[in-house]
Amino acid sequence: MLKYLNIRDFVIVSKMELEFRSGFTALTGETGAGKSILIDALLLALGERGDATMVRNGCERAEITAEFDVSSMANLQAWLLAQEMAGDEGVCMMRRLIDAGGRSRGFINGRSATLQQMREAGEQLLNIHGQHAHQTLLQSDEQRILLDGYGRLQESVAEVAVFYRDWQTLKNRRAALSENSQAAAAERELLSFQRSELESLAFNAADWETLQADYARLAHATSLLETAAFGIDILSESDTACLAQLNDLMARLRDGVAHDASLEEPLHLLESAQAELQEAVYSLRHYQQRLDVDPQQLVEKEQKIQSVMDMARKYRVMPERLNEVLEQVVVRLAELGSDIDLAELARQEKAARQRYLDSAQTLSRARQLAADKLSQQITVAMQTLAMQGGSFAAVLLPLSEGGAYGLEAVEFQVAANPGVPARSMAKVASGGELSRISLAIQVATSQIASVPTLIFDEVDSGIGGRVAEIVGLLLKQLGRDYQVLCVTHLPQVAAMADGQWQVSKTVEEGVTLSHIDVLSGEQRIEEIARMLGGVVITETTRRHAAEMLGLPA
Repeated sequence: MLKYLNIRDFVIVSKMELEFRSGFTALTGETGAGKSILIDALLLALGERGDATMVRNGCERAEITAEFDVSSMANLQAWLLAQEMAGDEGVCMMRRLIDAGGRSRGFINGRSATLQQMREAGEQLLNIHGQHAHQTLLQSDEQRILLDGYGRLQESVAEVAVFYRDWQTLKNRRAALSENSQAAAAERELLSFQRSELESLAFNAADWETLQADYARLAHATSLLETAAFGIDILSESDTACLAQLNDLMARLRDGVAHDASLEEPLHLLESAQAELQEAVYSLRHYQQRLDVDPQQLVEKEQKIQSVMDMARKYRVMPERLNEVLEQVVVRLAELGSDIDLAELARQEKAARQRYLDSAQTLSRARQLAADKLSQQITVAMQTLAMQGGSFAAVLLPLSEGGAYGLEAVEFQVAANPGVPARSMAKVASGGELSRISLAIQVATSQIASVPTLIFDEVDSGIGGRVAEIVGLLLKQLGRDYQVLCVTHLPQVAAMADGQWQVSKTVEEGVTLSHIDVLSGEQRIEEIARMLGGVVITETTRRHAAEMLGLPA
């Protein structure tokens, strides 16, 4: 429930502090005094867009702060906790700043908030029914939304929308695949051949260098064996072998060491060289033994290299990238799917359509019950709003293919007089009738509102007399369960309120300012008399006002 509102430098308000109470409060005053400014300020505090024109002329910024009692609103408290915006227990503080440059900032419980977050919180705090609501009620979508809200069907509608979206996604996907089935089949056949061809090559980029090295060795095996044999011969087996001559030299040096010790150094060096040469002989003999000169292996490796090179030329890549080509082929095949995938997609589409139909049919049954109940309630209300014999019907019009919101559209139909067939409300209702029907609908739907505060902004325009009194009684009845605030020009409506505020406009030092005063008993009599009378308020008018208020004159 709205508890407190503080407005600073907003339009023609310099400073305004208001404390609210439960029940039905009427907001009255001369035309142009600024009654709707209160509504505009609340809308701004709850996340509506604002601009620099809302800042009072000559001021740096406008500021609106609204405090709500949310102690009984478990859903909103959970939302605030999830958004990390919980404040004092049972309190939600909404604050909005707009500077003269048009820049805006919002806060929830002292924490910075986006406009979307403020709107989400605001939707749970209050509903505002504007004076032009009957114009939006002529729109089919608005009529459907209103009926679904009246029947508390929002969750069912959301479920139907999800199922419809899933069905349409599968339907469009299957249609696209079917439309391109021949081209897809041809591409799939080519890719399948390419995958088979590349996989049969059994190419491995990591082994490519090893294959080339093995081929080079096998291709020159004879020459390599001759080189090894020549080395062995030169080092150890020929008559003039290096090792034999080296051994002779070392023997002579050993003899010479006995006569000159300085020969030990070259002797040691030659001994080391002799060991290295001997090791080289052993290595060359081992190489001779392990070198494979099988011509068949050479042929096989040559063929393998040729196959790889041919495949690389075919796909116009370097041999090292053949694996990448295979991966791309496999990925594309997966994207294309198969004929089996198309059949499976058709099965999934059928199942999704059935899920949608089951959910939509359940919604239709619930929607019909809500339509019957709303139709009866509004028809009864019309009898008390000077439309005796008239009737109202919320009609469900079937849609051949269904839609995201179900299997039918909603149309509000009215028969203004008995014996006249009901037709679309947009076509048959006059301005006054439309205003009264709209008010009846708003009151009826407000009675199932989940928010604690309901604000009516001149929704009683276009009516008067006995009908105005009935409207006042409706709002007073609504005030027993909700906090109701109504901006009104009608004394019959204002007189039914539990409390009354007067909006006035004054000029102070050349500046026009708007004020709100909470009226006492005598003040209410004067204000109701003003609303009843003309230029001069007589005692008769005051007595009439007191009678309407049930107060002594």
